Amino acid sequence: MKRRVVIGFLGTVMDAADGPARWNRWRPTVSLFQHEELLIDRLDLFHGDGADRLLDRVSDDIAQVSPETTVRRHRLALKDPWDFEEVYSALHGFARAYPFDPEAEDYLIHLTTGTHVAQICMFLLTEARYLPGRLLQASPPGHNRPQPGRYSIIDLDLSRYDRIATRFQAERTEAASFLKSGIATRNAAFNRMIDEIEQVAIRSRAPLLLMGPTGAGKSRLARRIYDLRRLRHQIAGDFVEVNCATLRGSMAMSALFGHRKGAFTGAQTDRPGLLRAADRGMLFLDEIGELGRDEQAMILRAIEERRFLPVGADAEATSDFQLIAGTNRDLIDAVGRGDFREDLFARLNLWTFNLPGLKDRPEDIEPNLDFELARVAEIHGVRVTFNREARSRFLRFATSPAAVWSGNFRDLSASVTRMATFAVQGRIGEREVADEIGRLTALWRPRSGAGAVDPLLGVLGPAEVDAIDPFDRVQLAHVIEICRASASLSAASRHLFAVSRGRKKSSNDADRLRKYLARFGLEWDRLRPGSAPDTA
Repeated sequence: MKRRVVIGFLGTVMDAADGPARWNRWRPTVSLFQHEELLIDRLDLFHGDGADRLLDRVSDDIAQVSPETTVRRHRLALKDPWDFEEVYSALHGFARAYPFDPEAEDYLIHLTTGTHVAQICMFLLTEARYLPGRLLQASPPGHNRPQPGRYSIIDLDLSRYDRIATRFQAERTEAASFLKSGIATRNAAFNRMIDEIEQVAIRSRAPLLLMGPTGAGKSRLARRIYDLRRLRHQIAGDFVEVNCATLRGSMAMSALFGHRKGAFTGAQTDRPGLLRAADRGMLFLDEIGELGRDEQAMILRAIEERRFLPVGADAEATSDFQLIAGTNRDLIDAVGRGDFREDLFARLNLWTFNLPGLKDRPEDIEPNLDFELARVAEIHGVRVTFNREARSRFLRFATSPAAVWSGNFRDLSASVTRMATFAVQGRIGEREVADEIGRLTALWRPRSGAGAVDPLLGVLGPAEVDAIDPFDRVQLAHVIEICRASASLSAASRHLFAVSRGRKKSSNDADRLRKYLARFGLEWDRLRPGSAPDTA
């Protein structure tokens, strides 16, 4: 059998008693050894200075009731037993140096004695497995009940308690779903990242840096992180969002850090500033890479010292906020160019998460489509649905290479809103989907030169375009422009072959145009006015 070892503090008050009457008094350390079924081979007892007499008496009494027990004394020279950092450091040092042997010994961490600070530190060290044991809690006997009282042993390994472990896992899953706005996302990498963000958001007050393209959901995720911390009573103030790209010149300092009346022309009253507004709350600095270097320097000091100087003020202001920063820029490149302070980036880069764009999460388009439909219903009070064929066609297009999603979730939200608005009797059909595919295709169509649209990439993929000789590209681009501007195949052919017709060199212009388009895998139906590429 394993040897049983108890680790605990000498109770300078509860363990103190003298004379024969002490055996009638409940003393938590001595009473542990009066339980016949709780056999203890060794007691490691912490004590401070000036407790030698009490320590001798307790050791002697333990020897009387449990002569097989060895008592080992450990002096902790604490200047202030109520100083959390000092007590934790001393106990942590003990745990690091102690020759634990879990294979041969069973450790019980006695939490009944010692200051509340000591008890908390012992619990934390046990929970973190620096003290590889179970908790031991003793309690006095009830009224008119004999010694030695009661005790309980608590195992912090939640895996042994199915109901607790299940509840713990359910709470974690719920928190992660909360961060995703309840969307049942299917992208494995994104789900792992959300799990990490959930742990960091709950356990750390350090700044978070959310990187990703415009429209990837940085602002919404920042708000959800705030809401999660608020629900857990980890934050009390407001959520303050700042788009740094809108802050320019001298007004940036005033907006962020506030100003005093008369600090500059137009400063007719004091202004607290956005950092003050976020006191005891959360500050989200979106597009932080757009801040000037002066503002960056003040932000860095505000993060590190919680202090800053308002414009025109003689005294510093304070604000204890939690920071989330967002950017669609590569801050490493910005640091290299000298546009972004290296020390600020280092301060922000502890917890950095890269949010993928919608095109990189094709499996998440369908659940986000349902989310946007539910949001439309919530905002407008009208439930809108797809018919089956229309939904399938939109999803085929949305997950195809033709769907660029340059605006990411903003594009998807706007797309669903447009289709829902035009839906007849709350039902989105194939006509609404076809029209929307046309709008999105036109929106994402690459532009060149002085803003002219390249029609080739509107109907062909990049690989197909690259396979066409430059000479043929110019001709095909002109043909497509004429087709898109013509009401029919015949009208387009009359325009394109007007000279041949006049010279009577062509007998069937429409067939000639059809065959020309077929060389490039194109049909008239894909090019007629109002048409959209069918990716089915």
